[in-house]
Amino acid sequence: MISTYLSNVLLILSWIFIFFGILGIYKFKNIYARLLTSSNIDTVAFITIIFALIIRSGLSELSIRLVIILIFMLLTGPVSNHIIARSAYLNGIPSKEDDEEI
Repeated sequence: MISTYLSNVLLILSWIFIFFGILGIYKFKNIYARLLTSSNIDTVAFITIIFALIIRSGLSELSIRLVIILIFMLLTGPVSNHIIARSAYLNGIPSKEDDEEI
């Protein structure tokens, strides 16, 4: 009973993170700020969703698989975002928009 309630709270919390992340992506004009916002929200929402699923499934083979997926995503998420930002930098995308004040 409590585990179902806790997992539901974590799932709702992940949707709140995703909602504010989408607002942050639309708020920023800079591609690097958008990338930072999307990567942080993606990681935080993913962690809360995985924890909710682990709590809901209990101690089983599925929870071990979810922990492995969580570790994999925590290792590869920052690397992929770094590759995207580096590619944007090497292609000459400016860090500031032309219409922004310095």
